[in-house]
Amino acid sequence: MFKRLMWTDDNLVGLILRLTLGIVFFPHGAQKMLGWFGGYGFSGTMAGMTKMGLPAVIVFLVILIEFFGSLALILGFLSRLAAIGIGIVMLGAIFTVHLHNGFFMNWSQQAGKGEGFEYHLLVLGIVLALLVTGSGHWSIDRSLSNPMPG
Repeated sequence: MFKRLMWTDDNLVGLILRLTLGIVFFPHGAQKMLGWFGGYGFSGTMAGMTKMGLPAVIVFLVILIEFFGSLALILGFLSRLAAIGIGIVMLGAIFTVHLHNGFFMNWSQQAGKGEGFEYHLLVLGIVLALLVTGSGHWSIDRSLSNPMPG
């Protein structure tokens, strides 16, 4: 089962998808975990998101998934598992925050109007594609699941 989770061929599509998702999500995870990029750090994120009504265990998992999941994607290690985690976080974000704001992002930054869920759907599309392709070229998954003949 573990080997099936990691299996990937040597495709460039998996590489492009996982790097795109990992690089986009790393700043979000680093904001929540470390306070980088203008974020609140671990304790600030825990406090802020639990005040929004999310259980502490869920907030803890969101922080871990966004930070370590993005790193796993960049490295190509357990990319399917990392993608599933990020997909679950995006589904949670859609249903707890963004669904009532409609489809579109708030490009004009209208006061009082939040962001829609179009970004989250794009992330879910990348997640699904990664589940199909795997990590692809230059990944730890590839080197562990398809060792070179020696």
